[in-house]
Amino acid sequence: RPTEMSHQPDRAQPAGPSQDPPPEGEPGLPDATPSSSYLRSLFECPVCFEYVLPPILQCQRGHLVCISCRRKLISCPTCRGPLGFIRNLAMEKLANSLPFPCKYASSGCGTSLPPVQKARHEGLCDFRPYFCPCPGVLCPWEGSVDAVMPHLMDQHDDRITALQGETATFLAMDINNVPGTLYWVMMQSCFDLHFMVVLQRQENHHGQERFCAMVRLLGTPQQVENFTYRLEMKRGRRQLTWEAPPRSIRESIETATMSSDCLVFDTNTAQLFAENGDLSIAVTIAEC
Repeated sequence: RPTEMSHQPDRAQPAGPSQDPPPEGEPGLPDATPSSSYLRSLFECPVCFEYVLPPILQCQRGHLVCISCRRKLISCPTCRGPLGFIRNLAMEKLANSLPFPCKYASSGCGTSLPPVQKARHEGLCDFRPYFCPCPGVLCPWEGSVDAVMPHLMDQHDDRITALQGETATFLAMDINNVPGTLYWVMMQSCFDLHFMVVLQRQENHHGQERFCAMVRLLGTPQQVENFTYRLEMKRGRRQLTWEAPPRSIRESIETATMSSDCLVFDTNTAQLFAENGDLSIAVTIAEC
């Protein structure tokens, strides 16, 4: 007998990705998600072109503007509508997931960080500008470290004596002058760098005075580690010395005086070493 063959329906094959092209007139999906650079561009302030970072406020139509510019505006720069105080939480969440370049990128910093870390980094960034270090003046100047010395000699030469060499004599004249806080300043250039010698006379709220002397380096905190300075006052058989690393002009003078990390002496000691109201201090700069 002829063998009977049973006919069974074909088993269904597992479904796989369709290889068929999309119907005509229907666009395909993009190959990749938007890049970080594109996403960062969504945060550009329309006024200053810096980034709009948290807290992010929008106008009633959803337009963004950075906090700095917003303080100066009375209406939205995009639609001219009222600014309001509407938080855009979605954009804040997106911003916190993206790296943004340091604001000192144009000066050479290549660091990119999320907003919170970015703010902390910029407070310590080696590429941030230097402020005028001339004590006792309100000078708005700021610039690169190489421009500090030219600025001092151009704008404050009437307050500063400039000398060359690893050893120099710092002369503070009329230390018994009118009461109050006073500064005497000398620039000492050696090792292809510039050092600022500062003598400050302070007066506390009780009317008591003291003197603080220190050396500051017109350079980075890293360069400070390569040098040490010595201050020495002599008269007769009396001698007072102080040795320490210089302080970077990144740090304020008050940082040293408040911690007494400098040569400190009172008015009675000053009179022991002064001659006709002038105080002479020998300054030596040395490499470590």
